[in-house]
Amino acid sequence: MPSHPYVGMWVTADGRIRHELLPNGRYDEARGDRASAYQGRYTVTGDHIEYVDDTGFTADGDFVDGVLQHAGMILRREPPAGDATEAGR
Repeated sequence: MPSHPYVGMWVTADGRIRHELLPNGRYDEARGDRASAYQGRYTVTGDHIEYVDDTGFTADGDFVDGVLQHAGMILRREPPAGDATEAGR
């Protein structure tokens, strides 16, 4: 069980950047056509996220009003497949 409510897929409006936050504390970032462009671990403290990719590069972001603000980008949660309750938001 994750210790925060942010597990899932987070996507930019154009769909180019996709962060999948996995419940085991790992993430998988896709960029454009490049699946798994970056992978690593993450930690969430409150509404703040810290990333450390598998090469040691670090980054961070904040969850604000239902969006992830990261490196000048805004990512929104993508509803799980078949979840009509989040569609259209």
